Amino acid sequence: MKTYYAVIFTSKRTVEDGEGYAKMAEVMDELAQKQPGFIRVESARNADGKGITVSYWESLEAIQVWRENSKHLVAQQFGKEKWYMQYNVEICQVIKDYSFIQN
Repeated sequence: MKTYYAVIFTSKRTVEDGEGYAKMAEVMDELAQKQPGFIRVESARNADGKGITVSYWESLEAIQVWRENSKHLVAQQFGKEKWYMQYNVEICQVIKDYSFIQN
């Protein structure tokens, strides 16, 4: 199995600018998918505003390039200023994966 990485972003949303947040999230998802080293992304948020997004990347370098992307930097700043009450980022190396699909 080839080594890859997961970026786990957990957050608590504010009640401000839900429409702007949703639009930016869509743009960021599309932009991330075009980045070299991107594998996939999965997100969920509950009614209380707690959410988790896990993005998967081929390398730590790809994660760093994404973190420093100019459009992503703008989104990060908006997040700090109005969209998040708090957030946490963890970067993990995936050492094993497996799955199950019921027919």
